Amino acid sequence: MKWGIVLSKIILFQGDSITDSGRNRESDNYAGYGYPTLVKAQLGFDNPGEYVFFNRGVSGDRVLDMYARIIKDVLNLKPDYISILIGVNDIWHGMDCNNGTGLTRYEKVYNTFIDEILSELPDIKIMIMEPFVLRGTATDDREDQPDRFNEFSSGVYEIAKAARRVAKKHNLPFVELQESFNKACELNEASYWLIDGVHPTTMGHELIKREWIETFNRIK
Repeated sequence: MKWGIVLSKIILFQGDSITDSGRNRESDNYAGYGYPTLVKAQLGFDNPGEYVFFNRGVSGDRVLDMYARIIKDVLNLKPDYISILIGVNDIWHGMDCNNGTGLTRYEKVYNTFIDEILSELPDIKIMIMEPFVLRGTATDDREDQPDRFNEFSSGVYEIAKAARRVAKKHNLPFVELQESFNKACELNEASYWLIDGVHPTTMGHELIKREWIETFNRIK
């Protein structure tokens, strides 16, 4: 019998702080406390040695920042699979520090990001994840922004629509998350799922993981 080397497939998680989740910058052994670790635990346990996992989410990133890292944190890794969750900071930074991306630029840069990945890694499988928002301490109205939640949520909803358009343009699976969080809030209050209206609790990360796994099982 001829024995060959079985190469593990690479799964890459890309995004902002929701993906970052305190990952270890010095070692890929610790992928943070969020959904990437929960995915890694399930897939790694069920399929020993079949996959290796890289979390390259960066807290605070907008789509522009993620695109700036495309060579080091995507193309050089040559992943077989990549999931992308980006968008809330493209709105948040605009509201709080006048450094938002804007809807047109978000979609344009996101499309460029995907185009360049597919050009260099034509066999890669990509999952685009939906940005989401709930009421919370980071999103609720405040004295200097009495309509903050409506502005925040409507901005994220529009960004999510743009992400969906990017997925449709490239015929990629779109992981719907906003409706899942909305339905979860029928079972318990928003803060049970998202700490501040943006960042998931452990239960919120579990919700994302389940939606991630469901989509992954359709494309693997």
